[in-house]
Amino acid sequence: MRKAILCLGTNIGNRLENLKGAIEALSLLIDTELVKASAIYETEPFETPDEQQNFYNCCVMIETELSPEMLMGACLGIEAKMGRLRPYKNSPRIIDIDIILIENETRNDEALTLPHPRFLERVFVMVPLLDIFPNGNAFGIDFKKSLSSLDTSGINKVG
Repeated sequence: MRKAILCLGTNIGNRLENLKGAIEALSLLIDTELVKASAIYETEPFETPDEQQNFYNCCVMIETELSPEMLMGACLGIEAKMGRLRPYKNSPRIIDIDIILIENETRNDEALTLPHPRFLERVFVMVPLLDIFPNGNAFGIDFKKSLSSLDTSGINKVG
């Protein structure tokens, strides 16, 4: 089994319940086990074309036997089952599940890029990631330095 880091986000409906439902669905995937979840953080919308409600974001670490493609398919399936629509780029979403890292996996093809190509630019990924990797190093990637160069004033722990 390999470890993977997923980032979840939501800004429609009951955001807390959306995250809980997605985490529960991930924990039920075949050959997959939820290892750890970060705290939940509220963040301002990032690169959205219109005004949107703030997001709730978190990261989870799973262990899985699924291939990266199968994991991506499972994440897209969970999004669809929960009612995710994609009317335009960066539209509001009931749930978004991104694969950020998979242990010992790098790739850049049409289907999937790992590590996620922009995670080091996104405070809404790295702050929750710090809950899982307090030393700021995830699977050999030192993200703490990148995080220190970003503005974290717009991210707040929920509850």
